[in-house]
Amino acid sequence: MTAIGRTSTAPDVVDVVALGESMVTFLPSRPGRLADVPSFDRAIGGAESNVACVLAAAGHSARWIGRVGADGFGDHLVEAIGAYGVDVSAVRRDPARPTGIYFRTAGDRATDAHEVAYYRAGSAASAMSVDTMDLDAIRSGRVLHLSGITPALSADCLGLMRELTARRPGRPLVSFDVNHRPGLWRDARHGHGPEVLLELARGADLVFVGDDEARDAWGLGGPEAVRAALPEPELLVVKQGASGATAFHGADVTSVPALHVDVVAAVGAGDAFAAGFLSATLRGLPVRERLRHGHLMAAAALTVPGDLAAPPATDRADRLAALDDTAWGRLRLGPGWTHAEEGAEEEVRTP
Repeated sequence: MTAIGRTSTAPDVVDVVALGESMVTFLPSRPGRLADVPSFDRAIGGAESNVACVLAAAGHSARWIGRVGADGFGDHLVEAIGAYGVDVSAVRRDPARPTGIYFRTAGDRATDAHEVAYYRAGSAASAMSVDTMDLDAIRSGRVLHLSGITPALSADCLGLMRELTARRPGRPLVSFDVNHRPGLWRDARHGHGPEVLLELARGADLVFVGDDEARDAWGLGGPEAVRAALPEPELLVVKQGASGATAFHGADVTSVPALHVDVVAAVGAGDAFAAGFLSATLRGLPVRERLRHGHLMAAAALTVPGDLAAPPATDRADRLAALDDTAWGRLRLGPGWTHAEEGAEEEVRTP
């Protein structure tokens, strides 16, 4: 397996660097159409910064790198992400472009009633490029985590992603979450989304992709078909929703069923899964345990209203990840489980 670690002992080397756009999110004060909601609560949103926040909360050193406006919303993002313990010292401020924002309804994202209104065109993050970003800072982690959202933002962002996923000696382990968002590519003139995402995934060492994404973007059905289309990454993780996840590492194939979860809000689970898997990867755990830690982090996100949730204590997560298959299959987690006292998971197992 690719070694996770750089030979440099420079003080600015961290466990994970996550690069991407983070936006101020406005969450509705009550259910209903955006046209009918009278007020919104402010939060933060961004796939890569979410991963950095969860990893920092789990005790890893994490750095988020992005570009925000020299405005109040940019101030809020930097302060809020930094409050999770994430290093934000390499975030660039753009005096000419605004920080991106978006509004969404309270409903499940999987339903037709869900609405999202993005105001990110021409945002500061869309100006990320090889020339405007500090490549040394971006490569200063043992792991560099990227997603397929960034290349959709602009031709310059795509150029930066191609630079970062180029296979070169000495680069950090490159983690890539496909995050196929068709709406972001609808008006893009710098490439066809599915083709670009496949190209970038082939340059990564570790790839996360949902089987629904692979089907919609590439017409692939099932984990084996995804692996056949993506033989290059050393480790490929195909997420299968409530069914679980399958990891391909060389000739080895490992599948782990998802947990039974009392879902509060179906948001943030994908980012949390990636953070859990990366946390276990940084600790050198076997692939089976990495998948289980991914499921546990996803369960933490699914049992809270927002995108970000406090992770379980590491020793508790390790104990749950080490359960035998029968006990793992019986485990059921609900709201508050990450804060429950030691041994409380016995009370939420199904008979």
